[in-house]
Amino acid sequence: MSLKSLLPALVSILSLTSATAAFDQSMPRYAHIFVVIEENHTTDEIIGNPAAPTFTTLARMYGFASNFYAIRHPSEPNYIALVGGDTFGISDDDAVYCVPHLKRWGCEKSDRAGYVDHTIAARNLASQLDAAGVSWKGYFEDLPEPGSLTYRWPSAQKPVRGKPEGLYGAKHNGFVSFKSVQDDLKRREKIVGFDVFEHDVAAGTLPRFAHIVPNQCNDMHGLHGRDVPADCTGKNSAGLIRRADRMLGRIVGKIMNSAQWKSADNNAIVVTFDENDDDIPSTHANGCCGSNANDPANPGGGWISTIVITNHGPRHFTDPTPYNHFSLLRTIEDAFGLPAHVGHAADDSKGVVSMTPLFAVPR
Repeated sequence: MSLKSLLPALVSILSLTSATAAFDQSMPRYAHIFVVIEENHTTDEIIGNPAAPTFTTLARMYGFASNFYAIRHPSEPNYIALVGGDTFGISDDDAVYCVPHLKRWGCEKSDRAGYVDHTIAARNLASQLDAAGVSWKGYFEDLPEPGSLTYRWPSAQKPVRGKPEGLYGAKHNGFVSFKSVQDDLKRREKIVGFDVFEHDVAAGTLPRFAHIVPNQCNDMHGLHGRDVPADCTGKNSAGLIRRADRMLGRIVGKIMNSAQWKSADNNAIVVTFDENDDDIPSTHANGCCGSNANDPANPGGGWISTIVITNHGPRHFTDPTPYNHFSLLRTIEDAFGLPAHVGHAADDSKGVVSMTPLFAVPR
């Protein structure tokens, strides 16, 4: 069955709404927010696709942002925008140590016009959360060691027998791009692998904010080369989607079985994507909320699925408000009661607003 033939079912799913009159219309405070980030697929490739039953079921049962957009292509600027409120002029997937014209592994684009320093000296979500005393961790599957600043792992320089190259990529870790993280060992200790996620779930010690990124076989990105499983190979979309769907089910299931989720506090899981695949034509808009093809901070990165699962909030609810990664950052800031918005998360005049309807709770 083609995706085109599934669109009527998609429209039916997205037309489901729950009564909102009994819900607060201001952003409530949240005890825990868990953000899971997937890769490189547009909304109509995921919702309603038989290869993605978990994504589709969660979108149908909980909250769905039906007009959510990435900031730009490729991956790295979106991950940076999610935690920094800007792309800071970065428009590639190069390593955090890269500067213009540096001839070093990981700096392949460094001779491009307009290339910038890839270590960013700016406020970000990590520094905000620390200042407010809000616990946080970034969980990255196949991170080689806690706090690692490595560009890619495994790699040709550091191969691991039986594992494909590039399971972990720093391009999918926005935190390590910031100088305030690189230079602070205590902050870097909060960047950990999935083994720590498993431990924290079992021990009931999940932080208040968690940023969860599967490896490049389990997030729909895909890899090439030696030891790459068949369903992780390049553009094997059906296989990649099935892998990611299974992984998402495991992650969400573990969080929902945690002590934190079952508490009386407000808790949320957000599932989003970095961008859609710009190789795939779309009739949908490419961006929102200040998006402009000539704006290096926000030229638009395509229409992407974003699901909001709450333990006390709306059910069977679709929110058609235009949102993007800056909106999600603003939402996290507001839900934790942080005193200010960083970067373009503060762009009220451009339509960057909090995702309040999807986080609303009963009065």
